[in-house]
Amino acid sequence: MEMKKRITLELRNRAPEKVTELVLDNCRSSNGEIEGLNDSFKELEFLSMANVELTSLAKLPTLSKLRKLELSDNIISGGLEVLAERCPNLTYLNLSGNKIKDLGTVEALQNLKNLKSLDLFNCEITNLEDYRDSIFELLQQITYLDGFDQEDNEAPDSEDDDDEEGDEDDEDEDEDEAGPPGEYEEEDDEDDGGSDLGEGEEEEEVGLSYLMKEEIQDEDDDDDYVEEGGDEEEEGK
Repeated sequence: MEMKKRITLELRNRAPEKVTELVLDNCRSSNGEIEGLNDSFKELEFLSMANVELTSLAKLPTLSKLRKLELSDNIISGGLEVLAERCPNLTYLNLSGNKIKDLGTVEALQNLKNLKSLDLFNCEITNLEDYRDSIFELLQQITYLDGFDQEDNEAPDSEDDDDEEGDEDDEDEDEDEAGPPGEYEEEDDEDDGGSDLGEGEEEEEVGLSYLMKEEIQDEDDDDDYVEEGGDEEEEGK
């Protein structure tokens, strides 16, 4: 799919100025140039153009809010100075798998003052002697090169770390608020069951007493009736 058509598809009827992320991986650029992107994408913060056969960045529009740029697996060999001119706030740049061969090409990135992470993995430049030391010396603003700092500490994935910490905090709060699961509910159920049973027994006892009293009263009434009837017969005689 051509890059212009891919951009139209990714917009999904949104206006370009409303888009903050745009992924154009594996589409086809025309003559190795960027096409379909323009200055109206002024809110764009993340742009990915991996494996689109790019040879030049000359037609990259001004994207002042762009912070992350993925350009891996293209055919870029130079012209990196345009990045500082058009995307001055870049913090992450992935150029892995391109045709970058020497330090002179990378030197153009010195003007990206906010750049913290640079990836040149699988570029020819990585075969240079003292490659890592040379890049860190040349680009003193960066912290991570190919995913590791100067002490070979891996770059953290800050978003995942934040999510995990947030989840752990939420779990701790839930446990503190809820207490041991089911403990209080079971006790309440037992109490309720006991009280219901006691009330039932009391009601039965009261009911039985009442019935017994009624039966005794009925028997007394019958005896009285029989006695009265006997007296009346004697008087009749």
